[in-house]
Amino acid sequence: MTGTFIRQGRYFEEFEVSDSFVSAGRTITETDIVNFAGITGDYTQIHTNAEVARQGVFGRRIAQGLLGLSIANGLLVQLGFIEGTVLAFRELTWKFSRPIFIGDTIHTEATVARVKAMERLGGGTVTLDVRVVNQEDEAVQRGKWVVLIAAKPT
Repeated sequence: MTGTFIRQGRYFEEFEVSDSFVSAGRTITETDIVNFAGITGDYTQIHTNAEVARQGVFGRRIAQGLLGLSIANGLLVQLGFIEGTVLAFRELTWKFSRPIFIGDTIHTEATVARVKAMERLGGGTVTLDVRVVNQEDEAVQRGKWVVLIAAKPT
């Protein structure tokens, strides 16, 4: 038996500038780093070799920057506000400000910065100002995400 999909997400017309979303936290583990290395092939020594990392600028291993970005995306998706209405992830501008260490707990904050109708694409773009924040309330990553969201059915 298959279930029926129920839309949870907002349609384009339901987004307003200054709407904010805050995810739950998630602790980064060694397993996350090892699994991400296996999936992506990013076995850079500062992520996977404790002895090399100990001698580096951070003094210990750090998570891959793209792992932090990927987890940030997942944390926002879990909130459900684009579930069933997102058509495409269109654009990304991103800055990696601080390292994410094993044991850090991060969460994601997003605020709608701009909405732009794009009728020919069936909805509009929503630009989000996004921050990934650690347990010390430091932004470790930040940037802008542009997503294409479906219009309300007529």
